[in-house]
Amino acid sequence: MTSECKFDDLILKRTLIVGDVGVGKTRMTINLLCDALSKGYSRDITIVDMAPGSMVYQGRKIGGCISDMIKLPGGVRYLKPNRIMAPRITASSPGELLLMVENNRKSIEPLLREFLDDPTPILFINDVSIYFQSGCYKKVFEVLEASKTFIGNGYYGGSLIFDYGTGVSKIERHLMDLLISKVDIVINLSESPKTEDPI
Repeated sequence: MTSECKFDDLILKRTLIVGDVGVGKTRMTINLLCDALSKGYSRDITIVDMAPGSMVYQGRKIGGCISDMIKLPGGVRYLKPNRIMAPRITASSPGELLLMVENNRKSIEPLLREFLDDPTPILFINDVSIYFQSGCYKKVFEVLEASKTFIGNGYYGGSLIFDYGTGVSKIERHLMDLLISKVDIVINLSESPKTEDPI
């Protein structure tokens, strides 16, 4: 499956978009979301947005929330925590990094429970890897099972390795590998030509 796929190609499948920072994971997710919206699926869609706000890292704009990039129409259920941090980029000590990871988990889990209480056929997750930093994963796999069509993205690269020796990066990678084993389609943008406007 290439980065040029359309939403219709992914219906009733589980799709995960992966890659390093700044390769266009969020942009591709938004393109697929907009394609789904244009086909009238708005009331069938839930978006769980786990991403921190966009920031500049090593001279490149990375990350960002979907709602900061496009105006979502009425009818789309958009679930986003009040605040998500980027622990490896912003923490200044091991303790601070682990605290950020735990606070992120606490902010995200109620949204996953909310989806499980009232699932929609189509689920988008932006930046699922940030939740995996906590070592927790069962709720993500539960929402995966509860949806009929899943499209998510997550960090899978080598740029953000430094974690003050906490093991967060290793845990995140292990759980991303586990999620990759559960999905039908994996699109690795780090193995593709970069987009003109990567996010």
